[in-house]
Amino acid sequence: MPFTFHAEVLSTDGTRTPRELEVRRMYNMGSATRDADVAIHHQKEVADAGVKIAFDVPAPRIYPITPQALTTRTAVEVHGSRTSGEVEIVLVVTGDEVLVGVGSDHTDRDLERVSIVYSKQTCPNILAPTLWRLSEVADHWDQCVLESWVDGTLYQQTPTGTFLSPEDLLRILGERANPPASDYVLFAGTIVALDGKLAYGREWSFRLHDPVLDREIRHTYRLESLMDELTDGFRVPLTVEAG
Repeated sequence: MPFTFHAEVLSTDGTRTPRELEVRRMYNMGSATRDADVAIHHQKEVADAGVKIAFDVPAPRIYPITPQALTTRTAVEVHGSRTSGEVEIVLVVTGDEVLVGVGSDHTDRDLERVSIVYSKQTCPNILAPTLWRLSEVADHWDQCVLESWVDGTLYQQTPTGTFLSPEDLLRILGERANPPASDYVLFAGTIVALDGKLAYGREWSFRLHDPVLDREIRHTYRLESLMDELTDGFRVPLTVEAG
């Protein structure tokens, strides 16, 4: 079922155009770096948390996510305390153009030990509600920078050139999946934290910075724990041991 969200498209002349965008499909990618060795560091990071990646599937790996998981809100609900975000390039294919933005693929790390797809589905995929036209940044795309913060502390930082180009990302998606001709969203994967460890916190911020045009897209969201609303002694367990 299609999902719609509201955003603004910011042009190089400063014009902001409100848009209502329809999403028919959403995909998350993993290990989408140009240099395969760069992805190894994030793979180790999540492996230390007990996550097993399907290395028999060629990178970049594609995780289909229902569009209803997409949000632009500044407060999102989670169940567990071991959830964390990660800054990602986001491509929005709509009509005959590609829009680019920045988001956070928030993930339940406990559930991720069982299923990477389910862990990404159970938490929101947060998208900053400002987008750029890819055509306006294509000639200097590799010079842009991705960053994220957890509770005010810098967590991730990397040039966009670390990842496959937007054109290659969309080409690979088209070769390995069956996306619609238009109206879909692609979260393009992430990198290791600056200290090589997954972080947990309440407030997550992320941005896409374009130093050439001197502009940025920035967004912040806070976590609200649904389980905290329940009185002690009446909280059902999040997981049940087999046997």
